[in-house]
Amino acid sequence: MVVAERDDYLADVLVDLGLVQAEQIAKAREEAGAAGVGVIDLLLANHVIRPEDVTQAKAAQFGAEVVQLKGLQIPDEVISIIPRHIAKKYRIVPVLKTDNKVAVAIADPSDLNTIDTLTHLLGAEIDLRVASEEDIEAALTKYYGGDKKAVQDSRFTEVIQELTESEVFVAPTDDNGEAVDADAPLIRLVNQIIVDAFKMRASDIHLEPLAKRFRLRYRIDGLLHEMKAPPKRLQPSIVTRLKIQSAMSISEHRIPQDGRIQTKVGSKLIDLRVSCLPTNHGESIVMRILDKEGLKLGLPELGFFQDDQQLFEKIISLPDGILLVTGPTGSGKTTTLYSCLHFINRPDRKIITVEDPVEYILAGINQVQVHEAVGLTFAAALRSILRQAPNVIMIGEIRDLETASIAINASLTGHLVFSTLHTNDAPSAVTRLIDIGVKPFLVASSTRCLMAQRLVRKICKKCAEPYQPTDQEMRALQLTPEMLKEATLMKGRGCANCSNTGNRGRFGIFEIFVIDDDARKLIYEKVSSSVLRARAREMGMKTLREDGIRKVLAGLTTAEEVIRATVGDEG
Repeated sequence: MVVAERDDYLADVLVDLGLVQAEQIAKAREEAGAAGVGVIDLLLANHVIRPEDVTQAKAAQFGAEVVQLKGLQIPDEVISIIPRHIAKKYRIVPVLKTDNKVAVAIADPSDLNTIDTLTHLLGAEIDLRVASEEDIEAALTKYYGGDKKAVQDSRFTEVIQELTESEVFVAPTDDNGEAVDADAPLIRLVNQIIVDAFKMRASDIHLEPLAKRFRLRYRIDGLLHEMKAPPKRLQPSIVTRLKIQSAMSISEHRIPQDGRIQTKVGSKLIDLRVSCLPTNHGESIVMRILDKEGLKLGLPELGFFQDDQQLFEKIISLPDGILLVTGPTGSGKTTTLYSCLHFINRPDRKIITVEDPVEYILAGINQVQVHEAVGLTFAAALRSILRQAPNVIMIGEIRDLETASIAINASLTGHLVFSTLHTNDAPSAVTRLIDIGVKPFLVASSTRCLMAQRLVRKICKKCAEPYQPTDQEMRALQLTPEMLKEATLMKGRGCANCSNTGNRGRFGIFEIFVIDDDARKLIYEKVSSSVLRARAREMGMKTLREDGIRKVLAGLTTAEEVIRATVGDEG
C-alpha cells in the first residue's frame, strides 16, 4: 500500500516536470492495477520514461539535488567518513563534507529510517543528494569494493590493475640491487601498502605467504584486520622490494633477516623495523611502524592517573636504583621506558641505552645497538658504557644472569637503571631475578620499583555514550550498584572516526610496587611471589584489574577491555 502511494505521488511529479503525459499515467495505472505491478515499474518497462527521469522526479519530490556519481572523483577523506559495511547496508555514498554536514547520495530519498539512522551514526546533518541505483551500485564497488574493515586508497587497486596488465613482475633494480624507477608500479604498490597502514594508525604490517594467497593484515589498536591483498604471483617481487629497501640480502632465503626502512608519508618521516622469516610458502614480512610522536607523550597520555603519576615521577627522578617494567610482548613496556627517558632527559644528565634492536632514535641520548655476531652482547655493552660515566642507563631487556648482575652493580654504584622483564605481575619480577641466579640481598638492595602494565583500548571520544554493564561484567569486575551511582560507564557506539569499532587508540593500566624496608626484608628471606604480592597489597598497591576498574568507572575504557587484559588477575 505504501509503495502504491509512493508510486502515485512520484507519477504526479513526473507529470509536473513534463517528463510524461497525464494520459499516459492514467493508462499505466489501469494496466498496472490489472497486472499487479507498480506504475513506475510499468512505465520503465514500456520505455515511456527513463531511469534518469525517475531519479530527477525523486530529487524534485524532496527538494534534493541530482548527482552524477559516474563522472565524479570523490576524495578518499570523504569516502572514509562512512565505513564500508554501513555504506553497503544502506546503499549510500558520501560525496562531500563541510563543517558539520555530510552530503550523501542515495537512490531512495523517501527512506526516512535510513536518513535518521545516518544522522545518528555520523553525528552530523545529512545533505541529501539523489543518484540512480546503477550509479550507487557502481560507486559502492569502485570505492568500497574488496575492503573488509576500512577504506583503502583507491590507488592501491589501480596499481594492482597496472601490474596485472604488465608482463614484467620483478622489482626493477640496477646491478647493485638499487631501485631505478621510483614510479614503477611495483614500487608504488609497496609504498601504498605502507601509506595506507600509516593513515589507518596501524602499528604493524603483516605480509604472510599462504598456500594460495598472499595475505595482508594491519594491526590497529592491538587487533589484526585483514585488508585487500596483492595477487599471489606478486609475492616474490614485493618481498624482494622490501628486502632491498631494508638493506637485507635478496639472495638469502633460508635464514631470518632484520632491517629498517625510513620513508616519508606526506611531510612526516617514519621508521619501520622490518623482520623477514622463511616459512613453508615463502618469506613472511612483518613491519613495525615506529612513530616518534608517541614517545613525546606525557605520563597522563600513557594512562597514569594523577596519584600514580606523582608516585612514578618521584621514582624515575631518583639518583640510583633499578626500575623494572614487566608485561608480555606488545604491552607497551618500551614506550613507557622511552617516555621516562624523555621526561628525565636534561642537559645535566648523561643517558645511555643498550637495545636489541634500537627502535627509536632519541635526540640527546647515546644509544647502543646489540650485535651478538661480533661479540657486542648486552653484558659486553654494559661493561663498556659504565666507563662512559652515565647517570642513567636503559637496558632493553634483562635476559640472563650476566646482564642482571652488571645492571644491579651499576645501580649500587650510583646509576639509575631502567629495564624490562617478561612476567605477569610486578611482584613476580623479584622471583624471576632470583631464578636466573641473582642473590636475594642484591635484588633487595638495588630494586626501587617494579611496575607491571597492559594495554587497553580507549573509547572513541566522538561516539562515546553511556551504557549499562551486564551482570557478568558486574561480577567479573566486582562492581556494586553503589559504585555505579557515582560513575557513568561509557561505550563507543561506532562512527567514522573509529572505523565503527567504538575504540580509538590505547593506553596503559598499571600495577606499581614500590619496594620499602619491609618488602626488602621479605625479598632477602626469599619468600614466594604470593607472599610478596600480599605485602604489596597491604602497602596500597593497586592490581592491574583494580587500576582498570578505576578507568572503566572514569569512562575511559570498557569493562570488556579490562576483563580481556587482566585474565587471571582477580585482584
